[in-house]
Amino acid sequence: MLQEIPEGKWVASFRRVLTLNGIGQGTAVAIIAESQSRPVLMQLCALALYDLGAEFSTIVLPTPEQTAIVPVKSTGASNAIAGKRHVIEALKRVEVVVDVTVEGLLHAEEWSEIEESGARLFVICNEHPEILERTEPQAALGPKVDLGIEMLRDASEMRVTSAAGTDLIIDIRDSPCGGTPGFTTSKGGVAHWPGGLCLCFPGQNTINGKIVMAPGDMNLTFKSYLNNSIGFQIEDDFVRAIEGDSLDADLFREYLAAWDDPIAYGLSHVGWGMNPRARWESMALYDKRDMQATEFRAWSGNFLWSTGSNQYAGRFTLGHFDLPMRGCTISLDGTPVVIDGVLQGDLA
Repeated sequence: MLQEIPEGKWVASFRRVLTLNGIGQGTAVAIIAESQSRPVLMQLCALALYDLGAEFSTIVLPTPEQTAIVPVKSTGASNAIAGKRHVIEALKRVEVVVDVTVEGLLHAEEWSEIEESGARLFVICNEHPEILERTEPQAALGPKVDLGIEMLRDASEMRVTSAAGTDLIIDIRDSPCGGTPGFTTSKGGVAHWPGGLCLCFPGQNTINGKIVMAPGDMNLTFKSYLNNSIGFQIEDDFVRAIEGDSLDADLFREYLAAWDDPIAYGLSHVGWGMNPRARWESMALYDKRDMQATEFRAWSGNFLWSTGSNQYAGRFTLGHFDLPMRGCTISLDGTPVVIDGVLQGDLA
């Protein structure tokens, strides 16, 4: 296990990234955390913000009671605010919310109201600082991510294929599209570190085909590589069958079934990774408690799909998987943006 103490190099890294997020002298900032947040992340934020001359405060909320029958991991939807009006009002009165809650506020129920105030959200994922240092956002990635998002918005169809047998067709017309290079300076903007991905949230009855995950693909909720293939039959946005006779397939089936919620089988978002600093092989080198596994959503050229909540399709559930895959070809209206896991053209 890595040590979790402030290091000068990490303060410097945090200072650079907070500067990329438009924070400087006099910027009003709230650090929001919870009792189970990594203390070192709160400390590094405070030291870096002090150096930058920001006007900041820290709000530490109690980590909520665990109510689900299985562990809830990597959802991007913290419920730590728990509707507390005084917390919501405080966050609406700053320019930037620096989020070091365990799961992050990306999909938190309260964020839409806070966002309307113009506050922007910068989520520092619950990773060890060594991982954050290695995946530090770079300004040069911004235009590439913006281009990928624009390509998604302009397209009508995404098709994903692979040598393992994936053949998935997604109608992405009118799909909300987004992503982040790991920083934002826009009012109401959202960014997260590690960053570097382009994605969309397809609407109802838009996703059909088959996904075949191969050995070496990842289940980020379990923080594990697959050792065996798993097949998924997708019909009108939902996983209708999970194929495979292995521990990997059994764990997938059991975890989804544990929610006793049909919506847990629905797909949430689809997209690809853009970050050359994020590395597929890194998970083999860390203990599970050292990482939240958010790095692997963003490694360059992956195909990332997710099960769980899709607010744009009117589906809400606590069950969630993030599932990045290697070696896929992703095409938008017939034009490949990723071929066999390699970004193409100006995205590369």
